[in-house]
Amino acid sequence: MKTINKDITKPINRPVKVLQYGEGNFLRGFVDYMIDIANEEGVVDGNIVIVKPISYGSLENFRRQEYQYSVSLRGLEDGKPKVINRIVSSITDTLCAYENYEEYMGYARLESLRFIVSNTTEAGIVYDEGDSYEDKPPRSFPGKLTKFLYERYNFFNGDKTKGLIMLPCELIENNALVLKECVNKLAKSWKLDIGFIDWVKECCVFCNTLVDRIITGFPHNEAEEYWQAAGYEDKLIVTGELFGLWVIESDVDISKDFPLNKAGLPVIFTKDIKPYREQKVRILNGAHTSIVAASFLSGNDTVKASMDDGLIKEFLMRTVFDEIIPNLTLARNELEDFANKVIERFENPFVKHSLLSISLNSVSKWRARCLPSFKDYYAAKEKLPACLTFSLAALMSLYRGKRLKSEALVGYRDGVEYKIMDDEKVMDFFDGSADRDGFILAEEFLRKEEFLGEDLTTSYQGLVDAIGNHLEQIEKYGMRKALEALLKD
Repeated sequence: MKTINKDITKPINRPVKVLQYGEGNFLRGFVDYMIDIANEEGVVDGNIVIVKPISYGSLENFRRQEYQYSVSLRGLEDGKPKVINRIVSSITDTLCAYENYEEYMGYARLESLRFIVSNTTEAGIVYDEGDSYEDKPPRSFPGKLTKFLYERYNFFNGDKTKGLIMLPCELIENNALVLKECVNKLAKSWKLDIGFIDWVKECCVFCNTLVDRIITGFPHNEAEEYWQAAGYEDKLIVTGELFGLWVIESDVDISKDFPLNKAGLPVIFTKDIKPYREQKVRILNGAHTSIVAASFLSGNDTVKASMDDGLIKEFLMRTVFDEIIPNLTLARNELEDFANKVIERFENPFVKHSLLSISLNSVSKWRARCLPSFKDYYAAKEKLPACLTFSLAALMSLYRGKRLKSEALVGYRDGVEYKIMDDEKVMDFFDGSADRDGFILAEEFLRKEEFLGEDLTTSYQGLVDAIGNHLEQIEKYGMRKALEALLKD
């Protein structure tokens, strides 16, 4: 079978406007997919160069396929299955910052370049004091970017029109501001021209972003089926869900520079990203975290199975619509629309999302995703939110392991072993907790400021007793019976 290439795709030769750090599935199934559509709609007219920012890994498939690949988005729309297949042909080149250093730096001198996109993982945007200007390239992503920007600044003699727009997609809060701080710190430690520091400040735009799409990557079990249907082999094909959202925050309006929304794409430009981040973290991530333990201990293994379980779905609906949404800042109809889309995403038959995978580091996740909604509800109602309270008890039940094994806490569901992964201190706390009194366990856990950020026993009346009672009921009757009793009240 022939391999996908430019003879098949017939790509249009456009100026390079985007330099992208990262060649992974997410960027290709989200950012590059959107830019390709915007090119087709005639609102961007700019191609992409991909830079592999790490020394290991291969770009052979990119080169063999002449940078062409397919995206298949699958999900439910109005309750009916829908599939969108697209060939992305807007990538002009891929190169390694280490193996192709001079070529990589040459793109800094490209007149048409306008945007920097990145996804170097949450650990990618960090200041590395070991970075040196003499390195080719520096080790960290901020180090690579700083040197790249300095090359551009020097080549164009500080031309104020040659600044770039930074669109980092790493999943950390204020990702662009953190990146900018790293660049400034490196510029100062490397003793670069003060004019360069001013140029970065005045001529470059750093946009905080929020990205949202589940990308499931290469369809290992279905690849042959895709290839047969398409008529060519594609080892870079990316699959994901239909839903997508890209929120871009900046003080300077960049919507005319990067008008993806004009192509009908789910891109929002705003001066305040906080409400959108709050919406995603509290509703999408909060829903995941609030049901994962209760659903798993009720016999389910995936998010889809949870949505097919009427008891778990009712628990989720009450948690989201009664306890989370009422205290958020966006308009109620907008929040409910987002929540309904989240539920449709959870019901996606094409996505097999493991509950145990989601449960990784659940204590810190509950603190970040659920505790703010818990606190807001309590402040507004002066009583405990029943479902969010139960979700914390369910989490503790999931963590009631008997021993540590291979750096994991081991629990049992219907006599079958499962592993719990979390911070070492959390696992040490729950080690042997299966045989401890539920009320004592609740009080000790809720006092742990290092786990939950504060002593919850002093601020929320009745919480220790509520959690202790839930733990005892779950232990005595099982998760399903305890949850049924909760939802009947």
